[in-house]
Amino acid sequence: MENMTTDPQQFLAWLYDSIPLTSAMQIERLEYDGEVLELHVPLAPNVNDKGTGFGGSIAALATLAGWCLTTLYLREKGLDCDVVIADAHQSYKAPNESAFFARVRLPGDIQLDHLTSRIAERGRGRLDLQIEVLCDDRVTFLMLGRYVAIKR
Repeated sequence: MENMTTDPQQFLAWLYDSIPLTSAMQIERLEYDGEVLELHVPLAPNVNDKGTGFGGSIAALATLAGWCLTTLYLREKGLDCDVVIADAHQSYKAPNESAFFARVRLPGDIQLDHLTSRIAERGRGRLDLQIEVLCDDRVTFLMLGRYVAIKR
C-alpha cells in the first residue's frame, strides 16, 4: 500500500514526489480541514505570455484540487483507491493577475455515502465536484469535475 497519509504537509510532499508538475507549479501550500481543500500557487511559474495565469496551469490546479480532496477523503475512510478524473467542464471567468488558489468542498452526505457504498459493492465509485479558482477574492475559473475512485 502506498503512502496513505492524510496530513496536508506530508501529502503535499508526497505530491511533489509523485506528480512532478506540482513542484513545477510551485504549489505553496495545501490546506484541508476535512471538508474544504485549497491549493495555493504563485503567479510567476504559472504565467502566460500576457503576464496573467496560464490557462493550462489554472485547469491543472483545479483538476488537482478535486483529485486531492477525493483522495484525502477516501484515505480518511481507510479506503486505498486510485482516483482519476473522468470528465470536466471548465469556464474561464477572468484573468489571474497575481497569486491564485483552487478551492473545493466535499458534497453532502448523500453523495459521499453513495461513493463509499459503490466502492464497497462494486470496487469503484464516482464523485462530482465543483472547483473554483480564485484570485484577489474573485472567482476567475469554475470547473465541474467527475472523479472516479477504483479500489486497489
